[in-house]
Amino acid sequence: MKKLSVSIILYFFLSVNSFSHLNHYAEVKYLEYDLYRNNDLIGSHIYIFDRKGDNLSVKSTVNFKITKLGIDLYKYFAESTENYEKNSFKSFKSTTIQNKKSKYVNIKLDSKKNTLKIDGSSFKGDADVSFMVGTWWNHEIVKAKAQISAISGRIIDQKVQFLGKKQIDLNGKFYEALHFKFLSSDETLPDNKKLNTDIWYDAKSLIWLKAQFIKQGNWEYRLKKLN
Repeated sequence: MKKLSVSIILYFFLSVNSFSHLNHYAEVKYLEYDLYRNNDLIGSHIYIFDRKGDNLSVKSTVNFKITKLGIDLYKYFAESTENYEKNSFKSFKSTTIQNKKSKYVNIKLDSKKNTLKIDGSSFKGDADVSFMVGTWWNHEIVKAKAQISAISGRIIDQKVQFLGKKQIDLNGKFYEALHFKFLSSDETLPDNKKLNTDIWYDAKSLIWLKAQFIKQGNWEYRLKKLN
């Protein structure tokens, strides 16, 4: 019975019509996440949803730093804007500063060729329209064959495993969550380029709740505020 219920949940999750997926976030105006490294709070990630008629703009800000003995060892700041029209992706742009090193990506839909045009610090070229920007808030990313780096435009072929429905605790509030693991399809990539991230979405609202990955430490995004 448990396996059957999990299969039903997964089927429902993956069968959502791609042109209606944004309806799940129709009432969402603001998402804020605390960012932890080795269980120490180091920064935040904020999304602001701005709707005007059929247009949706999702603005994101990530800001964190790693310090030791009062000295800043690593600083990171990124801003991005993701645009949709009638529930369809139109464009994305971001700028990132990692310890004074600048990165960027601009992505636009070419409706005539039905491709995504990518101009990024790591990749320039066309991509399939089914690929998604790896901003995590949109649950549709679990269906994508590849995600596009929101930092540099690099295309990351992915495979996604559904690990089941679990209850998780965030700041004393319990959620029934759907747990997914994202992995790189290309096993030949160096470890620092491989995708290996656990993501939890709320089973009812499909809101992104939590993310976890290991990269020179244990990193976690935890939902702090939802409006």
